[in-house]
Amino acid sequence: LAEESPDSAYHSHGSSLEEEAAERMDDEEQERLLSYWQSVGRGHQVDVPRDMAEPIQQLTRNNNPQERQSIPFTLIQRKEKLGDLLYEKRHYGKAKWACIKMKEKQYEQSICLGFMKLMRYICEQNSSGLYLGITVPIVTIVHTNEAQSAMSQAVTVAYYLPEVLQDQPPHPFDSDIIIEEWPATIVYSRSFRGITNEDSIMREINLLAAILESPELCLRDTFIIAGYTNPAAANRHNEIWFLQRP
Repeated sequence: LAEESPDSAYHSHGSSLEEEAAERMDDEEQERLLSYWQSVGRGHQVDVPRDMAEPIQQLTRNNNPQERQSIPFTLIQRKEKLGDLLYEKRHYGKAKWACIKMKEKQYEQSICLGFMKLMRYICEQNSSGLYLGITVPIVTIVHTNEAQSAMSQAVTVAYYLPEVLQDQPPHPFDSDIIIEEWPATIVYSRSFRGITNEDSIMREINLLAAILESPELCLRDTFIIAGYTNPAAANRHNEIWFLQRP
């Protein structure tokens, strides 16, 4: 048998040291991201379990603006006043969404826990075994009473499946996640920033209702909160959507 040259021995040993160092850095990054999410979770009274470390890391690494796919829509109208955008009227086509119903005591708890379940589905816990890719916005369906003065605890958190997966969505391992096909819809959308909770949502609903020329054309008890930044972000970019009656 030919003896291994000192040079090749060095390279094989060196590469294994590099792999070990890379694994160590990988583990450190996972721990750092997990502890950050856990501290944010505590602020929302949500426990972030250890098995979220890998999905959080995958999502963080792939969360470049270039990597994210925006949900396609057709702009129908932009309503402005003195140069400020008041709202947009948009048409969203028929599409498949991965949805999970949540009913925690607080809205923030529901969206955090729902988002974590969807993250696991996106990050390989699906029948394809693949990372599915992030689409924005992640949306939450909320319900109010007819008078639009109080919000129900039950919400639905939903993830739009990327274009390439629309025809054959991977099956979720989590039986709480349901793949639904939503019909084509016209929405009236208004942007707002910051945290989303019962108070801020009700304020945004009332604000858009006051601005719309014909609010009676929209559903009075069902609204969508569209989130463009993850629930861990402090100054989040959100939209409130009113849904035109079918």
